[in-house]
Amino acid sequence: MTNRYTKILELLTKHQRVKVRVLAELLDVSQVTIRKDLDQLEEKGLIRRIHGYASLNAADDVGNQMAFNYAIKKRIAKAAAATVDDGEVVMIESGSCCAFLAEELASSGKDVTIVTNSAFIAGFIRHTRHAKIILLGGYYQPDSQVLVGPMTSKCGEIFFSNKFFIGVDGFMSEFGFTGKDHMRVQTVMDLAERTRQVIVLADAEKFRRKGALGLVKLDRVAGVYTDERIPEEAESALLDNNVMLYKVPEYEAESA
Repeated sequence: MTNRYTKILELLTKHQRVKVRVLAELLDVSQVTIRKDLDQLEEKGLIRRIHGYASLNAADDVGNQMAFNYAIKKRIAKAAAATVDDGEVVMIESGSCCAFLAEELASSGKDVTIVTNSAFIAGFIRHTRHAKIILLGGYYQPDSQVLVGPMTSKCGEIFFSNKFFIGVDGFMSEFGFTGKDHMRVQTVMDLAERTRQVIVLADAEKFRRKGALGLVKLDRVAGVYTDERIPEEAESALLDNNVMLYKVPEYEAESA
């Protein structure tokens, strides 16, 4: 099922909009099966359905971002989720890899408390029966569905966690990770003061971009979860600064 989801999202990423009938033909399944898959993907906020077509959401929508490199981001999230212990309190910031991490934790059966400033994440895992979700208040940014600003920082002051998982917009070897929204950047910096470890989740494409604003310096990052396509220069910068680096494979190994 996950493999078919991946193929559907890859097709939509390439073409933006595809007829349901064409998807069924390309994936060699019935239109009934494809419609069920599309219903699930739409429920998760990853796609939308319009008059016999399936398409991605608007470019700035979190669901749209989650559709790109879907399988890789799922593997990154799964690897990061394995580090969270039963009974732990973790902070999770906005971003597509972070949303998949929250989903992994919510479905793991562990007794985990998730503190987040992402309204999208809170909605994405709203059906969970295991993880407890605490949504921080603040100024709501509708495109990213994230809460930011002084109120968010103030709400976060009462929480302490061992791990703070964050998404990023870019990377600079001489500095560290970057962002593009000043309110989100400041909020992440404030929340990072209440945790022992800052852990970055980002597919390798983010290491090929540079953001306008400094988000977190390398000496403040405990670990990075990415994939094996990470540029050598970026990998060297992380290792030279004693950052724990975990690389998931670009392609999942086929079962024997």
